[in-house]
Formats: sequence, structure tokens, C-alpha cells
Amino acid sequence: MERCSGALEEAADGARQQERHYQLLSALQGLVKELPSSFQQRLSYTTLSDLALALLDGTVFEIVQGLLEIQHLTEKSLYNQRLRLQNEHRVLRQALRQKHQEAQQACRPHSLPVLQAAQQRELEAAEQRIREEQRAMDQKIVLELDRKVADQQSTLEKAGVAGFYVTTNPQELTLQMNLLELIRKLQQRGRQAGKVAL
Repeated sequence: MERCSGALEEAADGARQQERHYQLLSALQGLVKELPSSFQQRLSYTTLSDLALALLDGTVFEIVQGLLEIQHLTEKSLYNQRLRLQNEHRVLRQALRQKHQEAQQACRPHSLPVLQAAQQRELEAAEQRIREEQRAMDQKIVLELDRKVADQQSTLEKAGVAGFYVTTNPQELTLQMNLLELIRKLQQRGRQAGKVAL
């Protein structure tokens, strides 16, 4: 008798899972219609079905939320680093202008052209250094963001989310961004409905 009751529970649980899978798949199919047709064609029924299966227990929603929070913290940190560098450069320029003005005021008139030429060279060298530092910072930011993207791809691939793997192909990246957007929209619907998804 106990075995029969357990089997009935398993069957009911399986039916609930199947129903949930169909709900997620139907919602995904509806959301895909909002994407550009070029991406609609790339998201097959199998891909959407696999994605719906990965979303069943809600873990992927939590993973995506965690990745989003990490991304926002990283972006904020990098933005603040760039702002600090820009501020340092602004202070450097102001100090250089102040130094040049003071030197010109203390300079004898017949030496002024020589001083101004030297100051111009110093200013150009400082501007060159500033450009190089900004370029290096921008490269660092791009590399850090690329690393974050690869980490996100790897995490989602390991979680079994269909369509995710480490790639730098722009078309594949755009497809993955669309898949993430689908997941986030489902997550928002779930919050609005007071459930994990839909």
C-alpha cells in the first residue's frame, strides 16, 4: 500500500514538473516573438525546451541574479577607477598650469619665449602620458569585462543552460544576451505573479 502511495506521488510530481515545463516553454516561445526575426530563427524548439528544463527548479534564476549583481559591482568598481584616474589627470593639469603661470610671472621678459617653449614641451609630454594612461585603463577595463563575460558564460554552461558556452563570436554573444534577457523577463514575471517564474 505504501509503495502504491509513493508511486502515485511520484507520478503527480512528474505531471506537475511536465506542466511547469510546458508553461515555461510556452512563455519562452511568446517572449521569443519579441526578438528580431534573425534571432527567432536561431532559437529552435529544442533549444527553448532545453532552456525551460534548466529553469524548472529556479536555480538558474538565482544564478543569473547573482551574476548580474557581480557584473554591476564590477562595472561600478571599474567606473570609479576610471573616474579616479580622470580626477588625477585634472589635478595634474591644474598643477602644471599653476606652475607654468608662476614661472612666467617670475621670468624676465627676454627669457619668456624660451620658457614658454620649454613649458609647451612639458605640457605635450604630460598630455601624451595622460593619453597613454587613459588608453591603458580603458584596455584594462575591456579585458576585465571580457573576463566577466567568459566567467558568466562558463557558469551558465556548467549550470546546464542551453545556448551558453565560452565564446567571443559577436553573433553568439548577442544570442546569449537575448537568452539572458528571456530568462530575466521570465524572472520578472515570476516576481510579479509571486512565484519563481511565469
